[in-house]
Parts: sequence; structure tokens; C-alpha cells
Amino acid sequence: MNLLVKGGTITTAERSYRGDILCVDGIIAQIGENLVPSGAEVVDASGALVIPGGIDPHTHMELPFMGTIATEDFFTGTAAGFAGGNTMIIDFVIPGAEQSMLEAFHTWRGWAEKAAGDYAFHVAVTSWSERVHEEMGILVREHGVTSFKHFMAYKGALMVDDAAMLHSFTRAKELGAICNVHAENGEAVAHLQKKLLAEGITGPEGHPLSRPPSVEGEAAQRVIAIAGLLDMPVYIVHVSTQDATDAIIRAQAQGQRVYGEVLAQHLVIDEQVYWDENFERAAAHVMSPPFRPKHHQKALWAGLASGNLQTTATDHCCFCAPQKAGGIGDFTKIPNGTAGIEDRMSVLWHFGVRSGRLTPEEFVAITSTNAARIFSLMPRKGLIALGADADLVVWDPAATRTISAKTHHQNVDFNVYEGIDVTGLARTTIANGKIVWQDGTLRAMRGAGRYIARRS
Repeated sequence: MNLLVKGGTITTAERSYRGDILCVDGIIAQIGENLVPSGAEVVDASGALVIPGGIDPHTHMELPFMGTIATEDFFTGTAAGFAGGNTMIIDFVIPGAEQSMLEAFHTWRGWAEKAAGDYAFHVAVTSWSERVHEEMGILVREHGVTSFKHFMAYKGALMVDDAAMLHSFTRAKELGAICNVHAENGEAVAHLQKKLLAEGITGPEGHPLSRPPSVEGEAAQRVIAIAGLLDMPVYIVHVSTQDATDAIIRAQAQGQRVYGEVLAQHLVIDEQVYWDENFERAAAHVMSPPFRPKHHQKALWAGLASGNLQTTATDHCCFCAPQKAGGIGDFTKIPNGTAGIEDRMSVLWHFGVRSGRLTPEEFVAITSTNAARIFSLMPRKGLIALGADADLVVWDPAATRTISAKTHHQNVDFNVYEGIDVTGLARTTIANGKIVWQDGTLRAMRGAGRYIARRS
């Protein structure tokens, strides 16, 4: 069925203007004023903006991690994303120790077949060998993977050393791929964790104490130096500190291409949550990097407004209270992860656009367009243009709701934004030319999502 989105203000990363959009067979076929429906279903966008569907470039659906498995799967997670105005995710394939990257990739592809929305994958490099060198090439050339993830944290599990990063970065440059990095000094974290436990600090407050801002700042500077040595771009995920932000800005000022990603959670929640006397509430906030002292939020907002930080994400990785309880008596065993895919765009609109920190066009850039540019999704995703995928959101800038685990669609029993009132909601979400969310009703279809192969 054809779809006509009529009467809204089309808002892209570059400009806003009045117009209608005709979607035919899942593609944007016509953009103009006063378009005639001619048999198409009409979506009334009056009083609203029409924006590109949100792209969350950092999610972990049904991730096996820290002895358990994330509760959100590819269907429930992408469906919850629709409710918040997201039409695509980029998830992470994370091979186990010595596991083939290709084997892991096909495992994740199998899990993702149930997805309601479109998806792509970053693939993690968790060790280095000739097999990794070869499989990186196969992933790029045959499977459309153009981004590879590196963990500088999680010693003894996912962490790679500088030598592995140098090899992997060099190979990625040969292939035209980009490298993503979780920048925390894993050796320092492990040292501080051991020290704190020996001192009798075992509760969730040990989490931020073992991962201070300087640990992130040092790692960010180090990986920027490695990328600079090789003369290649680098993308630093979940930047949470002024330390890392400053390192990125310094490198950019010297002509280096460094991209920074911010989680919506880090923009509005601070580290005081870890000192909650209720273990369940405190543990529910455990993620890495942790929430920071409040003054770091100012640097993150400034980085987004200035363009020094380019994207926003969620690191959506859900663990329920019984799973988090595995860390009672030892904070290092609390599974790391929080939810957020359903709330990212409303939080950014409410605290960003309505506060005057961001323009509507900047909002579109950091929630969709910049991720599409960086991760080779254009010209299909992240824009409103003829021939692009019909992934659109009718965004109501005045609608309000109270965020709560009681009403969200995410498959988790806690919401880090619990009780926060936000203004700015997805009235209608359209994925591949089909209405998948409208006025509070979810129409997600299991398996309707497509794997999007990318070309560097």
C-alpha cells in the first residue's frame, strides 16, 4: 500500500520546510506541496515535524554477557524502538574467546531474523591472528560490514591490547572500514576493582569508584594517538566525560578525524544513583562507563551542540533485577547494562531542543543523519530524499508523557528515567513505508526487519 504523509513540516539535518511525502513500495517516491493521495493511505502530520527515522548506532540485543543473557531480543528491542521513533539499529557481533568472527556473525544474523526493524552490525575484534585478518576482509567484501569494535576495557574477557588494535586498525584502513572503540583503561579498572573489594567496598558504589573519569580520558587519548599514527579515522563510543570530550576536541583541532558518540542516559543522569541504599535501584544503573558527576553533562551537551560529538545512542542492554542480583556482595559481578532505545529521542528533544541547547535540525543530525553518514548507510537511511527508504517519524513537539517501566515497551523491569516527564514524542513511526507505531498503538511485525549490508 502507498502512504502519503501530509501537512507536516519536513525537518532534516540541513533545513525545515512545509511539504508532503509520498511513499511507494517502501521508498520515498515524491516530495512536494499539496500532493494528491490518489489511493494512498494518508497520515496526518499537521502540527508536527516529519523527520527521518531514528538510528540507534549502539545496541546489544540478547547479548550473552557476564554469565547471563540480555532480556531484550531483536524483536522486542526493535519494536520498542518504533515506539520511540527509531527505525533502525546497529547492533554488535561479539565473538567469544578464539571464536571465528564469521561464525559469530552468522549466529547473530540468526538471532536477528526475528527483528521488526532494519538492522546492521558492527563486529568486535576480541583477539588478533591471521584468521582475524582474513575474516575481516570477508566480512567487508561479502557481508557488508564496514565497522569493527574494540574494547579497551573488560580485562580477561573482551579487552584487546594496543598491539591488537594496531594490527586491526591497519587492516580496517586497508578495507576502508572504520574502527569503534570502548575507551576505558582496562588494566586500571581491574586494579581499582581489586583494591576497592579489599577495602570492603562491595556495593554498586564501587562501580563508579573503579572507573573514574581519568580512566576514560587516558584511554581516549591513547586510542586517538594510535589512530593518528596510522592516519585513519576513529569512532569513540559512549563518551561520558569532559576528559574524553576534551581529547576529541584537541585531536579535531589538529586535523584528525575523530567521532564521538554520547548516550542519552549520560546527558541527564549522574553518579548519585549508585549510592542509593536500595541495592536493586542502584544496581539497575550499573553500566560502563558509569554515570558521572553532574558537571560532565555540560561538556557533553556542548560537544553535541558544537558538532565535536556527532551521534547519540543508548548502549541498550537489558538485565532484570534477578540478574543484577548476581552482584550482591561483589559489584564486579553486576551485569553491565541499561535500557533506553524507546526513550532516547524524547529525552534528547525535551532536554536538548526544548531547553535551547539544540535546534530541531541538530536533533535530526544526532539521532539519525550523522550515524547514517559515518556508518555508510546513506543514501538509504538518515535523510528524506527521493529514492531513500521510507523510514519516517511524525514527531509531535508538544505531546507529553511520563516515562515508566510500567508503560514502556522495553523487555526489562526497570527504567533509568523512571518518573521523568518529557515533551516531544513520536506520533507515528513509519518503517519501510509501513505504519509500525501510531498514537500509542504498536504494529510491529516479527521478522519484518531487514539486514542492511553496507559498502565502504
